[in-house]
Amino acid sequence: MATKARTRETWLRFPERTHRAAITAIVASATASTVLVSCHQPRSTEPAHPNDAPHAPSAVADTVRAQDWFVDRAAESGLAFTHTNGMAGQFYFPEMLPAGVAMVDFDNDGDLDLYFTQARALDKGGAASGGAAPTTGAASHGGRLFRNELAVGGDGSRRLRFVDVTERAGIVATGYGMGVATGDIDNDGCTDLYLTNVGPNQLLRNNCDGTFSDISKKSRTDDPGWAVSASFFDYDRDGWLDLYVGNYVRWDIGSDQKCTGLTGRRDYCTPAVYRPQGDRLFHNEGNGTFADVTGTALKGGPYGPALGVSTADFDSDGWLDVYVANDGKENVLWMNQRDGTFKNTALLAGAALAADGRPKGSMGVDAGDFDNDGDEDLFTTQLPTEGNNLYVNDGTGLFEDRSAPSGLGPQSRGYTGFGTAWFDYDHDGWLDLFIANGAIEAIRERPNDPFPYGERKQLFRNRRDGTFENVSSKAGAAFEAIEVSRGVAFGDLDNDGDTDLVVANVNAAARVLVNTYRSDAHWIGLRLLDAQGKRDMVGARIEVVRAGAPTLRRRARSDGSYASANDPRVLIGLGESAGPLDAVRVHWPDGTTSEWRGMAIDRWHALRQGEGAKE
Repeated sequence: MATKARTRETWLRFPERTHRAAITAIVASATASTVLVSCHQPRSTEPAHPNDAPHAPSAVADTVRAQDWFVDRAAESGLAFTHTNGMAGQFYFPEMLPAGVAMVDFDNDGDLDLYFTQARALDKGGAASGGAAPTTGAASHGGRLFRNELAVGGDGSRRLRFVDVTERAGIVATGYGMGVATGDIDNDGCTDLYLTNVGPNQLLRNNCDGTFSDISKKSRTDDPGWAVSASFFDYDRDGWLDLYVGNYVRWDIGSDQKCTGLTGRRDYCTPAVYRPQGDRLFHNEGNGTFADVTGTALKGGPYGPALGVSTADFDSDGWLDVYVANDGKENVLWMNQRDGTFKNTALLAGAALAADGRPKGSMGVDAGDFDNDGDEDLFTTQLPTEGNNLYVNDGTGLFEDRSAPSGLGPQSRGYTGFGTAWFDYDHDGWLDLFIANGAIEAIRERPNDPFPYGERKQLFRNRRDGTFENVSSKAGAAFEAIEVSRGVAFGDLDNDGDTDLVVANVNAAARVLVNTYRSDAHWIGLRLLDAQGKRDMVGARIEVVRAGAPTLRRRARSDGSYASANDPRVLIGLGESAGPLDAVRVHWPDGTTSEWRGMAIDRWHALRQGEGAKE
């Protein structure tokens, strides 16, 4: 092994008061070993990526090329949102981990609106213990809600237009915003918002009239820690959405540490400097309140620092499970025991650690059937020297790390991944991957950059043989922009039958990446609703049966990615399959199944539970 082997540079930084002692200890150990750990060697042992060079993001991203697959429509659609993390030279730990975004049809007009979380300057005055942190600035400077006023021309042309309706909607986001989760908590057909913060979280109830009411305290979901990602899902199949909250570490301004690398350069701390904070599971009581059932439902599992949360049925038993991506600690796989409790099986299932037996800096996460074998596989984003992780499910909830042979691990080295999702950008029937990147440690090759954390985004095409091709260079000018990207929401913003992306960037404008990929492949879009035609049935599983082609299996979900909420509708690429489908089979969250035959393709459908043929 080389005398300066590179190992997880990001998580080996130290508080200043222990800095000299740490250096002494490492140097001493080096005399008895051939390995010397250095936190500030080159970011990767592989050739430097072009994202290490200085760049002017706006100049590239605003140039649209004729062949671009994704085009940034933020400016022309009127989306005027710029994130700020409130940094003022103090390197407060939370400043590098925002921000999330949600695609949500809050007004039920048939198109997706957008909610962006916002941060602001952190303030030392009155910092609460246990993780809460005060903020400065007017409440109106918090998260923003944009209504989508989609216009469809007679020729089928579509024009996005976003209008800021935050004040009109009565939304006052009071915390240092991290992420957002969406779900209809009271089954009234209107989607509610859950905002995760550094400090107490907020639950905003949709009043079904274009406004929201803050019911955080009344609902008993105002968890006071530091949460990043959360998910609404019905874990006990009682017809009410429960809530999983992934908490990060115990931090407040009063206990903030000053951290450096081994060279003495000031930078942001790592989660290893702070104690992890336990996640929370809240049971929906059906009356607008939630009960914290963490102590009885989540037994025996290690906690945090949690950054990503994805719910899916990993063992195909009809009950939703929970996968949590932890930052620098082993990941957690909560398998539903069908009695109101969960069991962490991540270690035995092969989904807790990397193939070399080490934990990684997991951040973004998503579950999906990328190999079309009928089960939910897992993808997590990681740090530059680690490479992203692909866990392949054998159908029983046991996983094999296929990061290296798939190419996803090696091709992501040199990048720091956050928001991500499985989605079929070209409608060939195979799930591809998008990854939003942005460093958490200053990139040394940019000494004159005032915010040297930007990286390029990545798009990987599924080759249908278990491997992936990096097609980022073909995806569009927006993929060449050097930005500090975090949360990403996925969904069909213009209802034209393909998946668009909204990217939240730290200290920069958001991107609305509209899918303009053109092919002759077919598709079908499904919105899955309860028997009353109101609530989106997140957690429902779909089978699309086609003559002479593999059955496609997808699920309705709004969680995954990083600190963000996705379109709960399901968009399925069909490849060359033309004509009506043999069958569309829906397995509802309560265990019942319905089937529709002869459904038309290349259009959106709304399916209600109880309709169709029952099995």
